[in-house]
Amino acid sequence: MVLKNKGAYPKICFEILADLEEQLPDHLEYHCLEHTIDVANICEFYIKHFDLPKKESDLLRIAAIGHDYGYIESPVEHERNSVTRLKPLLEKYGYSNREVELISGMIMATKIPQTPDNLYEEILADADLDYLGRSDYDKLSSRLLQEFFHYDVVQNQKEWLEAQIKFLENHSYHTQIAQEKRNRSKHKKLLQLKSERLEMNGY
Repeated sequence: MVLKNKGAYPKICFEILADLEEQLPDHLEYHCLEHTIDVANICEFYIKHFDLPKKESDLLRIAAIGHDYGYIESPVEHERNSVTRLKPLLEKYGYSNREVELISGMIMATKIPQTPDNLYEEILADADLDYLGRSDYDKLSSRLLQEFFHYDVVQNQKEWLEAQIKFLENHSYHTQIAQEKRNRSKHKKLLQLKSERLEMNGY
């Protein structure tokens, strides 16, 4: 990739973060500012792990901060909305069409089911769902449950349990480092949830 070094990514990130802090709906307990910062921090780990070039790393940083920008409007097609909201901001700071496309591709790679096409897209996709294999899974999933209740995605704990099991069964990390660091804990959580389902069903 041949990219121009604008040096503008911190300003863009600060603008996005300010918008998120001011405009994200209060009922978003999971897709909140804390989640955005968490994803950005995970991406920083990957940037160092893979020793990524600075120019591409800066684009990844923008994508990480902006990947849920669209939640300001709606959870529906929020990835596409994030791309739409970001584009004029990127153009304002002089990013090329190619750079906008690269950032957009990273953000769209977080859409479920995830289908990343390159390492940078794999990194953001894995960072977005990093919590699935972490010790704070229960805390974060309980926040996501509150959003699911708000949007009537699930109606009760039984439906939520089934949704979690199905999601974990179908999810795969894309980078080798994520697989090494998160798969064991994720599998352990899946077994725990399946055990809870048996108990709930009286077995």
